[in-house]
Amino acid sequence: QLQLVESGGGLVQPGESLRLTCEGSGFTLDHYAVGWLRRPPGKEREAVSCLSSSDDSTYYADSVKGRFTISRDSAKGTVYLQMNDLKPEDTGVYYCAAASTFTTASWMYKLWGQGTQVTVSS
Repeated sequence: QLQLVESGGGLVQPGESLRLTCEGSGFTLDHYAVGWLRRPPGKEREAVSCLSSSDDSTYYADSVKGRFTISRDSAKGTVYLQMNDLKPEDTGVYYCAAASTFTTASWMYKLWGQGTQVTVSS
């Protein structure tokens, strides 16, 4: 069974950091583009960061540039999202998703994790 599992969410104060982990099960995550998408409370889901499978091209939403870093550990079959200097507007459910091509369009992601809650609040 093909699965993606996210971990690392939690409740933090503004300015703190979290690292989200996405693990693939039943397939080689290295062969897929991976995206981190989030759904803020009451808002539409949006792409936060994406990583290509071929040339390690990356995408970052303007709101997270300079604060978030996406990376891949091929040996472990995992993709990370390092989130620094977190802000209350970063609050939401974060999903890891895999696609056959590098994209920011959520409909092109065919395999999704269950999501992990990130809450930034003082």
